[in-house]
Amino acid sequence: MIVGIYVVLYALYVYQQPRALSASAIAALFNNSAPLALAAAGQALVVISRGFDLSVAGVISLCNVTLAVYPMAGPGGALISVLICMAIGLLVGAVNGLLVAVLRMQSIAATLATMIICQGIALVILKAPGGTVADWIADEMTGRLWNAIPVSGLVVAIVVAVWLLIRRTNFGMAIYAIGADEQSASLSGMDTTRVRFLTYALAGVVYGLAGFMLSAQTATGNPTAGTPLLMLSFAAVALGGTSLAGGRGGLFASVMGAAVLMLLQKVLFSSGVSSFYTGVFQGAALILAVVLSGVLSRIGEAK
Repeated sequence: MIVGIYVVLYALYVYQQPRALSASAIAALFNNSAPLALAAAGQALVVISRGFDLSVAGVISLCNVTLAVYPMAGPGGALISVLICMAIGLLVGAVNGLLVAVLRMQSIAATLATMIICQGIALVILKAPGGTVADWIADEMTGRLWNAIPVSGLVVAIVVAVWLLIRRTNFGMAIYAIGADEQSASLSGMDTTRVRFLTYALAGVVYGLAGFMLSAQTATGNPTAGTPLLMLSFAAVALGGTSLAGGRGGLFASVMGAAVLMLLQKVLFSSGVSSFYTGVFQGAALILAVVLSGVLSRIGEAK
């Protein structure tokens, strides 16, 4: 369903803007969608395991200001930068996992605390928007391979492909199991503490990639850069059909949910609709998609 919604929106966008079919326009669409798509992918991991992760905003903001204040030139610098972002995400994710899985704190409370800490550190590093991300990152990570394949789209595709491999492992199946019924999963012999800890840690790594891609797109730093993506990441997950009650969903659908939300912004802008109404339409689209998903599920169960 979410793919169908995207196709309809894209057809409308092409009707409004015929140049939307050009390689540069497609690359720009991928660039705009990549940070939210990665944030939604990480969020989906946690939601499937029946949790909520608010730290996504803090991780993205912290990665963004780090790259803007301490830029490293060239491809070698880009590699170090992405590893730093992934390490920041891994550290925050590990703390989340420790608080939620080991100390049994509520996920909302634990991740809210780590988000606030990350936002505070980001403000210490950069008190106001500014700084400059390395030119190589800003140019190459928003460009096209062989003048055809958007690099940002390739990064998201790699993350989804890795998840499809992980999903077939015992760890991947355990994420769904503890999301559906943690007590039953524990009684069946699963180490639910370990699985939940690793889930938050893995989600943090994906958030780090989101921060890296956002930095490449904006080419500058902002200590609150991740804040707009917080609620949108949940919206993308829900729009993709992932159950907020856990145990059902996937990363690809959540990525498509993010793509729909960003494409909707493009369509509204092309239609001359004020940006003030963007949130209204995004919320309405979310409600419509959830209702349709529920109706289709009931029809499927009836058959």
